Amino acid sequence: MSIRTRRALSFTAIVLGFFMALLDTTIINIALPEMTRHFGGSVSQISWVMNGYNLAFAVFILTASRLADQFGRKKVFIIGVALFTLTSLLAGFATSLGVLILLRVIQGLAGAIIVPVTIPLTTTTFPKEMHGLIIGIWGAVSGVAAASGPALGGIITQKLSWEWIFFVNVPLGVLSIVLTAIFIKESRDNSAGRSIDYGGTLGITGAMFCITYALIKVQDYGWNSGVVLALLGTGLVLLAVFFLTQWKGKEPMLPLSLLRIRTFNGASLTLLFVGAALMNLSLLTSFFLTRMMGMTELKAGLVLSMVAVGSIISSAISGPLSAKYGSHLFAAAGILVTGGAMYTLSGLHADSAVSEVVIRLFVAGVGVGLTMAPVMSSAVRNVPEDKVGISSGVTNMAKALGSVIGVAIIVTVLQHNTDSELHKANQRAAQAIQEDTVLQPFVKNVLAEAVGSLGKGAGSSAGGSAGGAGGADTAAAVVHAVELAAAKLPPAEQKAFAADSGNQYREAKLVLSGAGGGMRETAVQAFSRTFVFASLLLLPGLLFALLSDKRPKPQKSEVLAEPAALEQ
Repeated sequence: MSIRTRRALSFTAIVLGFFMALLDTTIINIALPEMTRHFGGSVSQISWVMNGYNLAFAVFILTASRLADQFGRKKVFIIGVALFTLTSLLAGFATSLGVLILLRVIQGLAGAIIVPVTIPLTTTTFPKEMHGLIIGIWGAVSGVAAASGPALGGIITQKLSWEWIFFVNVPLGVLSIVLTAIFIKESRDNSAGRSIDYGGTLGITGAMFCITYALIKVQDYGWNSGVVLALLGTGLVLLAVFFLTQWKGKEPMLPLSLLRIRTFNGASLTLLFVGAALMNLSLLTSFFLTRMMGMTELKAGLVLSMVAVGSIISSAISGPLSAKYGSHLFAAAGILVTGGAMYTLSGLHADSAVSEVVIRLFVAGVGVGLTMAPVMSSAVRNVPEDKVGISSGVTNMAKALGSVIGVAIIVTVLQHNTDSELHKANQRAAQAIQEDTVLQPFVKNVLAEAVGSLGKGAGSSAGGSAGGAGGADTAAAVVHAVELAAAKLPPAEQKAFAADSGNQYREAKLVLSGAGGGMRETAVQAFSRTFVFASLLLLPGLLFALLSDKRPKPQKSEVLAEPAALEQ
């Protein structure tokens, strides 16, 4: 077998493993309603099918990187893929929600083992001159896995069932294990000892657990909650303990010398912002498409897959070129393109054409690809070769943490904007009701109560109910409430209402329809303001992107070739 074929099969094994792990961070989201119908339980409970995976993934990723460097990356990768495959099979047969959540937590731990090991396995499989191209492809596949999750999840759930979201991992995992065992050579960090850094492991694990769990629970408790603040404070203390153990320890899991590499710090912080941007883009757009534009989850997922298409194209181009010209310019351009595309999403309306959304998402994907592959390449290129494994763990942990931070911030901002806009809409609707010259006073009271309830419902779902404010169910409920209120009126007022009931109901429906339209437009405005905020949130990443690399110095042969070329 030729060396080219062996490398292709080795890379296939690696790609299959980390594609599964990254795909499962997003593919599950669209199946949550179906799981709720199957198992029962509240929205808060079912959300832990997603949160449990993300929490375990973020908590264990750095520890897994260190263990792989110490005891063998191939060995650890196979363990991770085997555990992921087994838990996927068992998750498809889960008999209760509690069992499914437990399996998802274990699956998150397996994913944390798989993802950071893929970069050092890749760099040890291919020669150095091919690293830019290969990491470019790695970045493209990474973008596809994250962005195509909603579309694949929707297709599988609709055509098969939610269980198959897990079952499809089984053949992929088995194939990855077989190819890895046959074609990938063992590698490790030869400078790393075999003793486990228990202090560092407990410190970083506890810190990431507290910080990540706090950010997940922000949606339930709020930023001012004592529970959230205590968790964040504990997390920061444990993080300080971690760095102290790394400074004092003889064989630390994270060599602090890495943090003295400016480009490595820039790359890690850039990926923190990219992780937040990707999650914000996916979350906001999926909610907008389904709740404001009325798309099905499947259609919304297919539209969102345009991010993956754009990312594939730009990653394939920027990955190899960044090795020659430096990653910082590509990364900075990608941040600007992604931020600009997110800003233009603020101009969408409930009746916008699908093509308008598709173009914006494609451009956003191009920006992500321009940033992701070059920055990952820079993080590998600018650290000592034997530290590629732990550096991959740090950068992937930064990206995972960015995703959690992004969700916590953007959900808070969307809720605030929705509440603010709905308050204004309620005031306008209340004024319109009071100024109406047709409605009788008791009908106005019923309508004012109904509109107030609609506002609360829309606010509690971040705009989710606004679009249905003038629907038939709401109108029927108002008619019933008016009838009940009319029955309690004095006989003379009952007689007056009966004589004019037709006009009263028609006018009430018109006012209600106007209020519903106002609520819907209000929710659109809330999304618009949140898209603008999300784009501005990405801008600090521009500075770190510029620090993520420097233009490579020309090789000696190239320098000598220039005078020779001039002489000719």
